[in-house]
Amino acid sequence: MKIDLEQADALLTTTRAVRKRLNYEKPVPRDVIEDCIRVALQAPVGHRTWKQHFLVVRDDAQKMKIADVYRKGFYPYVAGTEAEADEAEAAGDMEKANLLRGNLSLAKYQADTMHQVPCLIIAAKDGRVDDATPYDRAAFYGSIYPSTWSLMLALRARGLGATFTTLHILNESDAAESLGIPSDVTQVAMLAVGYYTGETFKPGQRLPAADQIHWDQWGAQS
Repeated sequence: MKIDLEQADALLTTTRAVRKRLNYEKPVPRDVIEDCIRVALQAPVGHRTWKQHFLVVRDDAQKMKIADVYRKGFYPYVAGTEAEADEAEAAGDMEKANLLRGNLSLAKYQADTMHQVPCLIIAAKDGRVDDATPYDRAAFYGSIYPSTWSLMLALRARGLGATFTTLHILNESDAAESLGIPSDVTQVAMLAVGYYTGETFKPGQRLPAADQIHWDQWGAQS
């Protein structure tokens, strides 16, 4: 199989967290979601028998419940970012202040409109790692995060945008109670999903790759 590197790199570098550009009026068909999840489940896992779960929420009443759980954790959490932006502005670092406030604007928009998103998908996995060792936690999350990212890529390839979120987990038990999730299942992320508007996605601003690569030992740049 010959993979088109240009197309593959475009998909990987332009799959963004889509917040303000979701079409709230266009439903996401069930068969499209199922196709994307089937693709996502082909992602690497630690063991092929480890079961993953994707709970798809499209009912308006259920979405409102989960959006309220999300907002319950969101606003106390972002208070720290708002304070950091104020401190940066007071110190004269307007670049940092504006960047933080820009991110806050996007995040607040998402929180306020979460219940309007056509589809919420909660990724979960059997078991708990609350008191686990660092190795066990890494193995646990490492066997579901790849499929969650693959799900975002599969959605993007079909004209849908998604945002990877975790703040509802600050009140995980509330979400579990609303959705009937067993207590021995761990929620690891939630995707806010909908068809996106426009096709102008581009690579995001990131720190230089060379500054984040270590050769043979920590800190070696060559």
